[in-house]
Amino acid sequence: MQIYLVGGAVRDELLGLEIKDRDWVVVGATPDDMLKQGYKQVGADFPVFLHPGSREEYALARTERKQGRGYHGFEVYSAPDVTLEDDLKRRDLTINAMARDEQGLIVDPFNGQQDLEARVLRHVSEAFAEDPLRILRTARFAARFQPQGFRVCNQTMALMRTMVAEGEVDHLVAERVWQEIQRALEEHEPRAFFEVLRDTGALAILIPELVPDQAFTAAMTALHCVHQQDGSIEERFAALISPLPDHQSGPRIQALKAPNDCKNLALLVAAVLPALTRSGEQKAPALSADELYAVLDTADLWRRPERFSLLLNVLACILEPADQEIVHTLQRAANSASGVEPKALMAQGFTGRVLGEAIRQERLRRIQQAITS
Repeated sequence: MQIYLVGGAVRDELLGLEIKDRDWVVVGATPDDMLKQGYKQVGADFPVFLHPGSREEYALARTERKQGRGYHGFEVYSAPDVTLEDDLKRRDLTINAMARDEQGLIVDPFNGQQDLEARVLRHVSEAFAEDPLRILRTARFAARFQPQGFRVCNQTMALMRTMVAEGEVDHLVAERVWQEIQRALEEHEPRAFFEVLRDTGALAILIPELVPDQAFTAAMTALHCVHQQDGSIEERFAALISPLPDHQSGPRIQALKAPNDCKNLALLVAAVLPALTRSGEQKAPALSADELYAVLDTADLWRRPERFSLLLNVLACILEPADQEIVHTLQRAANSASGVEPKALMAQGFTGRVLGEAIRQERLRRIQQAITS
């Protein structure tokens, strides 16, 4: 029985990066061998075990054979006769297909170290084409490592384009696509993820509304701005979707199966943006107190002040320079209107619907005062 550190941990160690997770491959062992040594089996599709001490994952060396379309439909074979090279060959990129043995020696049958030095993302073998999810993973690695000069090699780009043309991406489920998008949005250069997807044709299937030049440029500019401000995942997603018109943004936001916080902020941006966007070259008149109140009410400032702050951050990244003053105006209006105390109005005898109207009028009065002063 031989144990090897594999994948990302070896790659990041060679790059001098912090190692966050360690994955191990065990060659020459059976499930019974692992259980006898105190490992706990957790894998359902193939034998994966938790180390009795570190709780890190140890997987028996395995091979896979494609049986269907999409990223499902694989027949997994795991037995003591599966070699380390057999296991590494099924991996996606050469920089992820290296191992380190217990003596510290690097096992690199597919020249991953060479590609690390050349800053190249290259597929290990033609088996790459069997799993369309690897297109998204490769794009995500481009987003992670582009600041270090990495690029996807021409051969791998060509292979991914062929996979898209053959319909493999059509079989990806929305939930799994969202997982990759979410991870990509948090990488070092999120724009690279969408640039790779667009160049391969996958974006035309996953988020077709962003493919046109104008929409894509606007989305990438907004996303980069939020990223530079270390924005949350909700802000990044809202910035990504912000160039889409109302009739496209709502259905696409729902189709991407993002979590509620992400969906709600993106939908809020789509809802308020038409009221804030200037048309033509001449600057439109400033928003009235009633219009500002409508935006604050749509944003539910009164119950969700934290989300309103996120909204302002996104707006600051997507509005044209001529419209940037509206962000400051909204903040002033919010500061003034949120100071209304319902209890004070109740003490004056207001109740029920009359109280609600009194609160609204007082908020309007304060907004008007804020924008005129």
